[in-house]
Amino acid sequence: MLPVPFDTAVTPVRHTGRVFLMRLILPDRPGSLGAVATAVGTVGADINAVEIVEKYEGYAIDDFMLELPAGVAPDTLITACTSVPGVEVVWLSHYPEAWGLQADVDVLNAMTEEPERAEAILTLEAPEVFRVTWAVLVDRVAGRVLAQTSLAPDLDADGVRALGELDAVRDGELPDGWLPGWGETLIAVAPFRTHATIVLARRGGPEFLKSELARLRHLAALAL
Repeated sequence: MLPVPFDTAVTPVRHTGRVFLMRLILPDRPGSLGAVATAVGTVGADINAVEIVEKYEGYAIDDFMLELPAGVAPDTLITACTSVPGVEVVWLSHYPEAWGLQADVDVLNAMTEEPERAEAILTLEAPEVFRVTWAVLVDRVAGRVLAQTSLAPDLDADGVRALGELDAVRDGELPDGWLPGWGETLIAVAPFRTHATIVLARRGGPEFLKSELARLRHLAALAL
């Protein structure tokens, strides 16, 4: 099983419990999802939403949004899920309640309504749409930040260069100390048709999947 980091940068609101996002690898066979649902139910967790992220031969990667009662340790979710044969927990993190399966549609509608701000809208909505820690919009020619989310570092020209190649869709990992005081960070990069590039970042995981890069490429291409 892969290490399971806990990102406490965001906290759920307006819930009696706490909301978590959990990514699982589970066997692609009848009954697997039901077995996971039963397992998380044994620790009092409620499943609010499930999204199939990717499917492979014999297994699938699914994201679960769950609500855990106050006083119940998050580790109990890991124990419950891994008690199901063939299930692995890839990632578990606190997550804001606003996440939803229609996030792509919502952000696309907002981009269409304000095409002149489409690049900034996608950047500012990225933490919810892609479940990332922070995002920045940079001018890859001038080497300066055009927009950023609240948890993003303040990047000068050197900081922008530290992000690496910005003119192609890709994922990557920034090493510990890539910026003074910042640890290892996973990033996904997608250029717009202009000189701007969006950079998404996760601290601690999970890794960006091919399907997530495809979504990012698609949304970036729709910015007019």
